[in-house]
Amino acid sequence: MSKVTRPLEFFGFTPGAPREMARWDKIVEYLYLLEKESDRIHVSDMGPSTMGNPFLKVIITSPKNYADLEEYRKISMTLADPRGLSQGEIDAMVKKGKAVSVQSMSMHATEIGGTQMAVNLAYELCARDDEVNQNILDNVIFVMLPCVNPDGQIMVTDWYYKTKDTPFEGSNYPMLYHKYTGHDNNRDAMAWNIVESRYMGEVIFHEWMPQSYQDHHHMGSYGARIYIAPYKNPLRQYVDPLVWRELNWYGASMAYALDSEGLDGCTSGSQYPSWGHYGYHWIANSHNIPGMLTESASAKLATPKYIDPSQLKGDGDLVQPKYEAQTNFPSPWKGGWWTLQGIVDRQFVTAYSLLDTMAKNRETILRNMAKKALNQTANGENDPDFAYIIPAGQHDQGEVMHLIRLLRQQNIEVKKAVKPFTIGSATYPAGTFVVFLAQPKMGLIKNLLGETHYPDNQWSKDNTGAYTAFDCATDTITEFMNVEAIPAGVKFEGEFETVEGMLCPWAPAVQKGKRVVISAKENSAFKTVNLLMDEGFKVYRIDTCPWHDFYVEGDEEKIAKVLEKAPTIHRLVDKAPEKLTRVKPLKVAMYQRYYTGNADEGWTRLILENNCFEYTTVYDKDVKAGLKGFDVLIMPSDGEGFIVGPEAAPNDPRTQMMMQWVGPQPEEYRSGLGVDGAAKIKEFVEKGGRLLAFNYASDFAIKYLGLGVKNIVAGVSTLKFNDHGSTLRTVVDKTQQVCWGMPDKTLVFHWNGPVFAVTDTFNADDYKVAMRFADKKVLRSGLLVGEELIANQAAVVTCRKGKGEVVLYGFGPQNRAQTTGTFKLVFNMLYK
Repeated sequence: MSKVTRPLEFFGFTPGAPREMARWDKIVEYLYLLEKESDRIHVSDMGPSTMGNPFLKVIITSPKNYADLEEYRKISMTLADPRGLSQGEIDAMVKKGKAVSVQSMSMHATEIGGTQMAVNLAYELCARDDEVNQNILDNVIFVMLPCVNPDGQIMVTDWYYKTKDTPFEGSNYPMLYHKYTGHDNNRDAMAWNIVESRYMGEVIFHEWMPQSYQDHHHMGSYGARIYIAPYKNPLRQYVDPLVWRELNWYGASMAYALDSEGLDGCTSGSQYPSWGHYGYHWIANSHNIPGMLTESASAKLATPKYIDPSQLKGDGDLVQPKYEAQTNFPSPWKGGWWTLQGIVDRQFVTAYSLLDTMAKNRETILRNMAKKALNQTANGENDPDFAYIIPAGQHDQGEVMHLIRLLRQQNIEVKKAVKPFTIGSATYPAGTFVVFLAQPKMGLIKNLLGETHYPDNQWSKDNTGAYTAFDCATDTITEFMNVEAIPAGVKFEGEFETVEGMLCPWAPAVQKGKRVVISAKENSAFKTVNLLMDEGFKVYRIDTCPWHDFYVEGDEEKIAKVLEKAPTIHRLVDKAPEKLTRVKPLKVAMYQRYYTGNADEGWTRLILENNCFEYTTVYDKDVKAGLKGFDVLIMPSDGEGFIVGPEAAPNDPRTQMMMQWVGPQPEEYRSGLGVDGAAKIKEFVEKGGRLLAFNYASDFAIKYLGLGVKNIVAGVSTLKFNDHGSTLRTVVDKTQQVCWGMPDKTLVFHWNGPVFAVTDTFNADDYKVAMRFADKKVLRSGLLVGEELIANQAAVVTCRKGKGEVVLYGFGPQNRAQTTGTFKLVFNMLYK
């Protein structure tokens, strides 16, 4: 063994020990200590996390590999896109290159095992001198992200020690364990809305393009002890078949290693489908990187959890219906005390086995990377769509640029027309963006830009025949953003240049004596307007403009500086338009609760901050005090059982399941407005306040504010209505304030949310339908059962209540900060 400090010597315990957790700051200190003591490890700080903690990238390989590390990195990137190379050049790179594996730990902060295991894994790789370990070091470059949520790791560690030796020991952290996203942080891989996602994307897609990626997580406590690759069906479309074969290969090696070590309870090819949300371990497959997931059964954080054998259950699906031995689950755990040590040991074996398999098969793995890239390029060349055309001059031009930025973040090749080009009878101008499918990331492009439909087979449905999906049924980001990407449908030629860097073409165009009109069709306009008002400018909306554009006049130099800081589409006019209404920002309150927090609330905070809207977080006590001094209350999407309190939904299985998962909480972290708090919201509205109720919170508003509106799909079986996160077509009433700046028709991201019908026939004029679903062909991408129930029904309703109003949104207009095509529906209502 090489002489390096053992974790036991440094921490006073070996990570994985019962009722102990190493805190992130100490882990950082230990990893830097290893770097001083060993020539096998290099630690770098990629930058601050959301809350200012170090985000580490750790590379472990043999000392001799460090001498040529940059060359190995370039080989890895080139084999991921070998277009233009001869077979001889590819063979030479395969012979010289090293296999690269990226593994990340504890994205979800209460899933503590990964980061604790990372300490032990780093130590073993630096300390061991045996033949197996040396072979790994010589043939593999291991890039470890030991904690991809440092802020949450600190929150949860401190919470654990705060509650240790109390009745609340082992209960879940009561708030979001990331400042904005909580558990949703792994849903951000395609958008990069949080800095941690950006760091991960830079490592995986821009620095290394590894031949494997594995993400270590936890799951529920009452099934298998650990899930490993491969995924189960249904199959995500357009992924190269070699990826699925590699997942089976790596998973089989891990399973063999686990059972060889006597670590029972491993399942594979079950529980997690290959069609899941586009988090990093799933989106990687569309990058030709076999993306893997380990999911370990949870203890009570670091506290052992007793599980009676009778409590162990199968998945209840076609793959593993019962908790009993079968070919993909040959060694069931028998029950008893489940510990953090059991989690750490199993995760360690999966991480190490992956490295071992890659070391033993280095050349095959590298050659496969090039094969996948060339296969996908050829598939794209022959795909009927051939390319996607993205016109620059769309309704919201800023969102076009935003889309191009997202594609470049994924390292997708984007072209821009140098001259006009023709496809059939259509001619597109210079400046039009084109994404050709003849490139290695063809499958990713098809999923992000093309109309997609969730599979319809026995694997996509539960035992009742109802569709089931792991997260949303589509990830078509263009539709979330309401940006048009037109399939070419035929091969064509033209003169194009490659888009490099990030685009923003709107330099401030301000002249002395000229007034400025800012397009309200642009999401970016709202940030500009808010900054202008912060600078003391009076901003107006133009009543005669169908979009209700913004108008500002004054010190041209100061206006230009704001436009430089917050660019947006604007034009110059000689005089003020007629019929102007002053824009006045309203005082906004946003409801936040405990019981692990509400990710929808966190995403909303992030969006408001990014666009310079001021808001105040309010809790139960603030609502019960009457919300004095506020004009608007935002209720993010949530169920009645979490808004009013768990006792309000005793028969709701989701509320009861979540409360069991949360565990007992100290009294100060038990939330719920109660009936009295709900009455205060009604009083707030009746006195002139404005309530914005997102998605499921609309049901709360309808019930507790006594609105003459009905959710017509409430209680309807998923056999009769189900869209599970799909894009649906809607028609927009642009005359209503909530819809100012929107196009006549738009897509909304709907996830089995409310669908409204006005039931008050006596005071029907108090209710205005601002958006309704299309009368036919409602579905764009994803799945939809029950079109006949929702066709031509209301998706957004504004309700007059006393002196105030309620806006009911039947979907999340700001879902995960990704549905930018409907952001304006929120922003408009934060002004008077």
